[in-house]
Amino acid sequence: MVEQITAMLGLLGVLSLLCQWIGWKLRLPAILPLLLCGLIIGPGFGFLKPDEIFGDLLFPIISLGVAVILFEGALTLNFKEIKDHGRMVTNLVSIGTLITWACIGVATHLLLGFSWEMAMLFGALVVVTGPTVIVPMLRSIKPKSELASILRWEGIVIDPIGALLAVLVFEYIAVVADPTAHVLHALGYMLGVGLGVGAASGFFVGYILRNNLLPHYLKNTAVLTIMLGVFVASNLAQEESGLLTVTVMGIFLANMRDVDISDIIEFKETLTVLLISALFILLAARLDSDALLSLGWEGIAVLGVVMFIARPLSVWCCGMRTSLSRADKWFLSWMAPRGIVAAAVSSLFAIKLESLGVEGAGLIVPLVFLIIIGTVVIQSLTAGPWARFLEVNAGKAQGLLIFGAASFSRELAKVLKSKNVTVTLADNNWDNIRLARMDNLPVYFGNPTSEHAANFLDMKGIGRLLVISPYRQLNPLVSFHYQDLFGSNKVYGLTHNEEASARHRLSESYQKSLCLFGESVTYAKLASLMAKGALIKSTNITENFSFKDFRERYGECAMPLIYLEEGKVKIFTASDSELNSGIELISLLPVESQELAKAQDEKIEKERTLVAEQATLANEDSEQSESEESKMISKET
Repeated sequence: MVEQITAMLGLLGVLSLLCQWIGWKLRLPAILPLLLCGLIIGPGFGFLKPDEIFGDLLFPIISLGVAVILFEGALTLNFKEIKDHGRMVTNLVSIGTLITWACIGVATHLLLGFSWEMAMLFGALVVVTGPTVIVPMLRSIKPKSELASILRWEGIVIDPIGALLAVLVFEYIAVVADPTAHVLHALGYMLGVGLGVGAASGFFVGYILRNNLLPHYLKNTAVLTIMLGVFVASNLAQEESGLLTVTVMGIFLANMRDVDISDIIEFKETLTVLLISALFILLAARLDSDALLSLGWEGIAVLGVVMFIARPLSVWCCGMRTSLSRADKWFLSWMAPRGIVAAAVSSLFAIKLESLGVEGAGLIVPLVFLIIIGTVVIQSLTAGPWARFLEVNAGKAQGLLIFGAASFSRELAKVLKSKNVTVTLADNNWDNIRLARMDNLPVYFGNPTSEHAANFLDMKGIGRLLVISPYRQLNPLVSFHYQDLFGSNKVYGLTHNEEASARHRLSESYQKSLCLFGESVTYAKLASLMAKGALIKSTNITENFSFKDFRERYGECAMPLIYLEEGKVKIFTASDSELNSGIELISLLPVESQELAKAQDEKIEKERTLVAEQATLANEDSEQSESEESKMISKET
């Protein structure tokens, strides 16, 4: 039996990784291959039967997994960031959540005959969307930047809010189901433990992080371990209060001042692949196909209410007195796929409610999975054509993401920003990011390939990547990541100007991307030129001042970087040699080019002065001769 459990755990890990890769390769939400895999090896062929294999271990596995999911989601709920992203996001995660909850709860009660308590619990479970399903869909659809931002931030913020709502409803049901306890007293005690212990533990962890009481390599592990310990302790103090406790703990930690949790949030990537993905396969394998089919047309009708009534009503009510057009609102009305949070929390609650003997608990999980399957599959297939029909697709993205925020990148970004070109600087170096912020430039601090970046790096209007950083090991990873996102011809890097050994030679596609600004332009060369006083300047190339004239004025050492032509941003690469007229050229002018241009200006000024002096002398001679001639005429007269 032990060998069977070990084999199944290993298989879950392998299948999780495979499904994540398939989702990445096909540009689909990973939840689709995970769901399909779980259904095939579970109810399909009966190969994986979680309840039989894991037995009493199943509940602790799901319980701890859900605790991790809710805690990590709560870490992203920074109240300041909600305010920074517009009225529409704030409305959707507050008023919109209540409208959706009420619509789904009433429909479930009327159509499926659920009790009001179970109907409202189901409604609370399926109000959440989540970035893990929204972000892959947005990458393939590419809607307008403001719509993408609204959907992305709604998914991030509503995860912990919806989960917190579901926890509160569940705790009310669990207390009501206990005839030996006074309902209000028990529920109040449960809320007190959850809120009190959550806030206290969040402050405790924040105090440790703020004062650097742990070595850096222990921070992620310590926070995860403390969170799990708090979860267990809270459940021991008051049954069923642990989920509320860890959610409050994460929210409290996310909103503490001077506490850096970026590394902890980034740690979620490993947990997502190794824990959450395996958990989702496990949950799908537990799905009772007979229970799913028993929902019948009533279940389909509830799905219809979720997609065609609850979401549109929520969006149109929240969109009042905003700048969104009718087309924008209709697009947002069709984009609300459900994800892993709904599946995980519903499975956990179903197990607990079944143990309490609550009627209808066995139908919660099949109904939640029906909503997940319906929303993800239908909206993934139809959102693209719907966006094109409404004409809410973004135009060709002309903006630039620059990886590396050193002096050269900052000066280039300032010039581009002055030309109304969207540009964002990303860097792991805090000093570079701080200086860029002082220049009022959009920045992202951290690894731009991380899941944290996928959620928080604002990519609206950005369609190309310039790798201008000294991080030799990270540069290829960033390039490969964004070649998949933008296309191989939209990623540019600086050459190394040295031969790599066969062992360390990288792919041909990466080598082709190392053509930025010319064949011999390296990061060291750019940094050296900037340190010596090089300037980045914009020059109009016209018929009267051609690129040849530009070369004559500034010399061959002048380095073309980027040029703007008819509203399009084009990158100067090693394959470019000549530039046409009618463009605005942004170039790097070393000190030699500046001195050459200055010498030419001085020469021109001297020539102008000489011509002016000669003209003055000629005028004086002319005036003198005219004066003498008038005198002669006067004498003759």
